[in-house]
Amino acid sequence: MHFNAETSFDGVLERSFTLGDITGVLFSPESGPVLGAPLLLSGHSGGMHKRAPGLVASAQHLVTTRGYTVAAIDAPGHGDRPRNARDREWVEALHAARAAGESMDQIITDYNTSLAERAVPEWQATIDALQALPDIGADVPIGYGGTTLGVVIGLMLATAEPRIAAAAFGPVLAFDAVIEAARQLTIPVEFTISWDDSEIGRQPGLRLFDACASVDKALHVYPGRHQQMSAFMADNHARFFDNHLGWAGVPAI
Repeated sequence: MHFNAETSFDGVLERSFTLGDITGVLFSPESGPVLGAPLLLSGHSGGMHKRAPGLVASAQHLVTTRGYTVAAIDAPGHGDRPRNARDREWVEALHAARAAGESMDQIITDYNTSLAERAVPEWQATIDALQALPDIGADVPIGYGGTTLGVVIGLMLATAEPRIAAAAFGPVLAFDAVIEAARQLTIPVEFTISWDDSEIGRQPGLRLFDACASVDKALHVYPGRHQQMSAFMADNHARFFDNHLGWAGVPAI
């Protein structure tokens, strides 16, 4: 893992890194790591990147109010990572279907499945590298949070990676591979549904919640679209991770 740039703002240190072809960013307290603070992995939405505004806002909130360290990486073909030829075909097909008012469900299913299959080993390599850092360490509790594409990747990652102890997932299109991953998920998990989202709708989230094998699971509903999560829901996610990662939510500043 090579850190190649850093900036700080309002008490948060942002360090850009590369790990082979992986590009990522690590958010941590500017004043230094909070002893014992959990590591939260953050998965961005489809078409977005590791510094998407909502992701950054959430990371800053978790760092400054809870003392967490937050890591995000670009999914394959997103952010600072070029798309391969097949990815470009999927993206062009998505744009064409949207312009024509046609269903994008099958395209999203195929594209997101491919992205998740490639992203899971990348996240595992990133966890290995982060745990090797002296300010994180091998024993740090780890959680995962994501929405849309970040949910697909996170579900497949959480079922393959025993180091992830809890996960919080936003809206997602619940196709077969996602449902199958949910049926294997046994860690504490929190789902959120945007009640008025015309793109994803309510039913996929309800179906995913029902399929999840976790005994400790919760479902939260909020009005609006999946880009309009309230500050209340951000605080709710933070409390969820505090409870299930064994953390007291110590502010970093």
